[in-house]
Amino acid sequence: MNSKTNPTQSLVKLNERNLSQLPDSVRVPRYDRSAVTPGIVHIGVGGFHRAHQALYMDNYLEQHPGSDWAICGVGLLEFDQKMRDALHSQDCLYTLVERSPAGDDARVIGSITQYLFAPDDREVAIATLADPQCRIVTLTITEGGYYVVEGTGEFDINHPTIQHDLQNPDQPYGVYGFLTAALDRRRQQGIAPFTVLSCDNIQGNGDMVGRMLTSFAKLQNSDLGNWIEENVAFPNCMVDRITPATTPGDLEMVADQFELDDAWPVVAEPFTQWVVEDRFCNDRPDLESVGVQMTDDVHPYEMMKIRLLNTSHLLLGYLGSLKGYTYAHEAMADDQIRQAIARLMDEVTPTLHPVPGIDVSEYKQTLVERFSNPKIRDQLARLCLNSSAKLPKWALESVRDQLERDGAIDYLSLTIAAWFRYLNGKDDQGQEMPVDDPMASTLTERAQSGGKDPMPLLNLTEIFGDLPQSSRFVEAVTNYLHQLYESGTRKTLDQLLAVDP
Repeated sequence: MNSKTNPTQSLVKLNERNLSQLPDSVRVPRYDRSAVTPGIVHIGVGGFHRAHQALYMDNYLEQHPGSDWAICGVGLLEFDQKMRDALHSQDCLYTLVERSPAGDDARVIGSITQYLFAPDDREVAIATLADPQCRIVTLTITEGGYYVVEGTGEFDINHPTIQHDLQNPDQPYGVYGFLTAALDRRRQQGIAPFTVLSCDNIQGNGDMVGRMLTSFAKLQNSDLGNWIEENVAFPNCMVDRITPATTPGDLEMVADQFELDDAWPVVAEPFTQWVVEDRFCNDRPDLESVGVQMTDDVHPYEMMKIRLLNTSHLLLGYLGSLKGYTYAHEAMADDQIRQAIARLMDEVTPTLHPVPGIDVSEYKQTLVERFSNPKIRDQLARLCLNSSAKLPKWALESVRDQLERDGAIDYLSLTIAAWFRYLNGKDDQGQEMPVDDPMASTLTERAQSGGKDPMPLLNLTEIFGDLPQSSRFVEAVTNYLHQLYESGTRKTLDQLLAVDP
């Protein structure tokens, strides 16, 4: 990433040595980073982790000087070379800027004290995970990184990465290969296992990663698989913070406003929430002391967040893109889209369980305000990214629940129809819309050949499973897809919104 800055401006390169030179407007770590050690290994260091879990642990290290709960980051993908280079160039420090209409607050985060790029040396990554110092492994590997067949929920044993790792246990590529290799080493050496804590937007994320990892391990070694099943903890957790991808403009903003030369800052909204199931197998930090909500049952919280926030993000992304908008706040300023989002939330609300301490009506209103934050400049393309992995986890379970209870599915069906129309690749004005998805070639081919007929896409059982057996569901999606093609997004919403919910 490159930034264009005022050539007369004197920027301070972000690193440990230069922290004392930063302007007073930038908060810096208030603890001795050389005195802390990493008890957490995090796989998948991206913007969200750096704006969320790493922030919580930065607060924790300030409260507990000399703590052994710092973070060692690990990147598994070739793409992660960029993060390696950025973090290594500045002692693993980076700037987090919280942006709101009230202003921008900058803070240097120091909780990540080490970063390993696994393809450089896979053995070092395995050894770090196997070290007794590592007691928790956290994950943000995206919804598509768990090797789940979406339509069935089964382990994707035929995925090339899985097949490679089963055949090459000492030189893994994927997350299960690394975790299994490390856990096997710990088992053989009599070292207690680490807890695996998924921080991705998946309902029952801990239960799911536990099933997938155990399935993988049993294929490799049945005794090891049984040991993992019996001894490793996989807590569920809910995470929440809108964190757009860092842009060149963000680098310029950090340089201009805070006089910092940061290779890869991260921006986020002020709101943050983390709810964690209190089920660990090998010690944990006092997360409550930094505002993490520990509970015996995460399910109501994660269901509320995924079905209200994440599903609404999908509809916002598709409708906004079709209407030609670029950013979420622009789309939310469109009264039709704003109303459609509110009605989608109301439609899925009956599927939720009671959430202790949360007023769901207030939560929904807060979401509308968060989506509308103009300082975040969240790109609609990000909301639409990897929809083939997101939509089954975020929207389709609500569809199933509503069909079972004979509830309304108008806006859920509109969400799916709008995705199908989006996959055609051109907005209502005829402008190109790039589709960024692991299944892009299949999806766009079926969308373009099917046109107003949703069945070529609905028949993708790896996404929709048995849902096409519901004639009510198929008719609703067909109706909205036909309208989107025939009349366009504006007239489709005019007609739908005219009907009282």
